[in-house]
Amino acid sequence: MTDQSRAQGDDHGPSVDSAEIGKFAAISDEWWDPTGKFKPLHKLNPVRLAYIRDQACHRFDRDARANRPLDGLRLLDIGCGGGLLSEPMARLGADVMGADAALKNIRVAQHHADEQGLVIDYGCATAETLAAAGEKFDIILNMEVIEHVADIRVFLSSCAAMLKPHGLMVISSINRTPKAFVLAIVGAEYVLGWLPKGSHDYAKLVRPDEIVAALDGSGLDLSAPVGVGYNLWRDAWQLTSDTSVNYMLYATRPL
Repeated sequence: MTDQSRAQGDDHGPSVDSAEIGKFAAISDEWWDPTGKFKPLHKLNPVRLAYIRDQACHRFDRDARANRPLDGLRLLDIGCGGGLLSEPMARLGADVMGADAALKNIRVAQHHADEQGLVIDYGCATAETLAAAGEKFDIILNMEVIEHVADIRVFLSSCAAMLKPHGLMVISSINRTPKAFVLAIVGAEYVLGWLPKGSHDYAKLVRPDEIVAALDGSGLDLSAPVGVGYNLWRDAWQLTSDTSVNYMLYATRPL
């Protein structure tokens, strides 16, 4: 990360919601505890990692069965938190930059990567500061982030500006639907206790069509969203046709 784009403290740009940053900074020490407050993300990781790997390998004509199929590709994990996605992406061979607006998250991520012997370029920065610094990436991961930003248009347009020709951006979020309110907020936070209460604000949840609108004029082509659902019997998340709660999609820039 360039000196221009690396911050020494929490980076507060127009897309940053300070209250949202504070929520996750307060529990940053638990990022790598698979039974702690981030347990849902640990459970979600296998299905989203497989989706990212498969889309990236298809886009860049790589063998998904190879040990390091993402070799030579520069990847940004924006809103990286403690590095739950950054680390497996580095293991797949990508040249990874992890950026987060909360310095506490970055310190946790860097410490854990150092313990694992992984080289990951972590820094406290926003999408806007990185775009302004002229950073460019083959792959951008935008996972479980947009429902926590202050301005999705500024955030997504900044991300789009950093995507190289032929690049791939993968996005995941929670839909703003009554079903999502019942399952992802009331159920997950207040009934089952899977997430800390107040983790998500229903008004800030993002519909897929709002992502399309925010990226209008960016020059990117967007895929149809795919649902991500929890299979109670398998105790695992899986891809589904139901996008009314959790969903993923990807955007590509033509050559």
